[in-house]
Amino acid sequence: MTQNAQNAQGGVALGSVRAMRRAVCPGSYDPATNGHLDIIERASKLFDEVVVAVGVNKSKKGLFTTEERMDMLREITAKLPNVRVDSWQGLLVDYCRENDIIAVAKGLRSVSDFDYELQMAQMNRELTGLETLLMANNPAYGFVSSSLVKEVTALGGDIEHLVPPIVFKRLSEKYSERG
Repeated sequence: MTQNAQNAQGGVALGSVRAMRRAVCPGSYDPATNGHLDIIERASKLFDEVVVAVGVNKSKKGLFTTEERMDMLREITAKLPNVRVDSWQGLLVDYCRENDIIAVAKGLRSVSDFDYELQMAQMNRELTGLETLLMANNPAYGFVSSSLVKEVTALGGDIEHLVPPIVFKRLSEKYSERG
């Protein structure tokens, strides 16, 4: 809680208490990319706290385990004091309700991202009133996706400039283990 709150006109009423504005940046993060980090950093400037939530889908086998992804994300976001890493399973709106999260922050790379994310945002709002902030990506990362990063790495391509250093290190280790 902060010591100041906005009044009805948008000004701050001294001495009052405002609830913490908390957002979630959900995703699989298998693995996290510089595009993900860009959205997380930007969201952290807009909200009091940002939860980077790794989705757990037991029917999908990722390259990295949920714990490995969370560990990398903790290292990547360590310099952001108002960011924490967690995981969730099930409906995102339920996770948000349980954790007093008021908004979802997502990045958009393309029109196809917009079509999908708009539909999800509308469903989340219909279910619980959860708001969604759709943020235009940094054009430098407009083509970057976790699946493309994995594919290029598996084929021997250089993706070092597209992912945080810890992710590059762990990807290199994973693919050298596979031969």
